[in-house]
Amino acid sequence: MTIDATFWVAISFIIFILLLFYFKIPAKVQSVLDDNINKIKGQIDEAESLKEEAKSNLANQEKKLADSKTEIQSMINDATSAADRKVKKSNEDLESFLKIKRKNTSDKIKQMKSQALKDIKNTSVEIAVESAERVIKNSLDKSKLDEIFKKSVEETKLALQKKSS
Repeated sequence: MTIDATFWVAISFIIFILLLFYFKIPAKVQSVLDDNINKIKGQIDEAESLKEEAKSNLANQEKKLADSKTEIQSMINDATSAADRKVKKSNEDLESFLKIKRKNTSDKIKQMKSQALKDIKNTSVEIAVESAERVIKNSLDKSKLDEIFKKSVEETKLALQKKSS
């Protein structure tokens, strides 16, 4: 039997394998691998819980966003309706003010017209009386003149009183 290099390689390999089992290397490798597997599983579980937490946070934030949009829309609607009410009230106040102003102006115009007519009548009466006096003074004697004058003054007063009433 010749012992060649292959034999010694085989013997070395068997010794190596026996030494590995003697020092419990496969068990240690197995425990290291199990530890790594457990660490990886833990990290995966943690990642999944973080993922679930992120989904939950996302859902909460989306709900808050939807609530905010609803609240903003409500605020806009409230502000719009308040502005509409204020505009309507302002228009009503303005319309009321303008009605009062028109009425006051109309009353003032009527009063001024009435006063102007009275002034015109008074002036016309004065002018007529003066004219009549001049005509009568120039054409009649003193006694007839006084009598006609008194009569016309009284008639004028009566006519003015009737028109004024």
